[in-house]
Amino acid sequence: MRNLSRPLLTAMLVGCGAAEGAHAIEPIKIGFSMELTGPFAVVGKTGLLAFKIWEDEVNAEGGLLGRPVKLVYCDDQSNPALVPGIYTKLLDIDKVDLLISSYGTNLVVPAMPVAIAHNRLFFGLFALAANDKFHYPKYFSMLPFGPEPVKIFAEGWFDLAAAQNPKPKTVAIVATDAEFQHKAAESAREHAKARGIDIVYDRAYPPTTVDFTPIVRSVQAAHPDLVYISSYPSDTVGILRSVGELGLETKMLGGGLGGLQAAAIKMQLGEIANGIVNIDLWEPVPTMQFPGVMDFVKKY
Repeated sequence: MRNLSRPLLTAMLVGCGAAEGAHAIEPIKIGFSMELTGPFAVVGKTGLLAFKIWEDEVNAEGGLLGRPVKLVYCDDQSNPALVPGIYTKLLDIDKVDLLISSYGTNLVVPAMPVAIAHNRLFFGLFALAANDKFHYPKYFSMLPFGPEPVKIFAEGWFDLAAAQNPKPKTVAIVATDAEFQHKAAESAREHAKARGIDIVYDRAYPPTTVDFTPIVRSVQAAHPDLVYISSYPSDTVGILRSVGELGLETKMLGGGLGGLQAAAIKMQLGEIANGIVNIDLWEPVPTMQFPGVMDFVKKY
């Protein structure tokens, strides 16, 4: 992680004017919000741990540009409504040098207008098409889906589905009524249509939903060959437990289940998570073991 991130951040900080000699002993302040409580805390806490490992490693080697780095962050409680106020404080009061986002689309998009109003470089972490409506030239997306992220997001999942024999004919699409989940569902619709797969169920549920049994029963009644789900981490647990209890019959289930990448969620679900086909961004395969990655994983 150190080897990949440090040169990039150094270059960006120079471009932001954060290396003036008069402030050589002042730390370079990196500001962000993070989901330390609420439904996204399972990913927010893991993300913060990674940030802190990076901070310790960089400072142990003398910092950036001869200055120590300092993380300045606030808990956004997984609540998009709190994000604009936090980023305004980071810029106007804390005077951070570099701005990065919270984890995920739903918490990145609310920060965009603040970054734009202050004309600041902004790094978005795991945000799907967060800049589509803004077209802000100083936004940098850390997500490996290229210039058409919505189009690409569900592509691999439907490629796997289409490779089945016999080929699936129908799909159910289930999503939380929120920014990221809407975009993931849009990607699923696009790929289903392109492959001639009929959509027999397509609904979004409120983020406040706690009982997923009625949703799973409705999906079950549609008898889909495939079930594509895009959800919050806490919802992922509830949905998959309901699936396990009701015995939903389908050839392939998964897609954009948020939080399933986290060990804490996998431990909660246990065997219920077996057989799920879901998106992930890194696996310990030789082609993804870039310099420094495995050392970071061991430390993490």
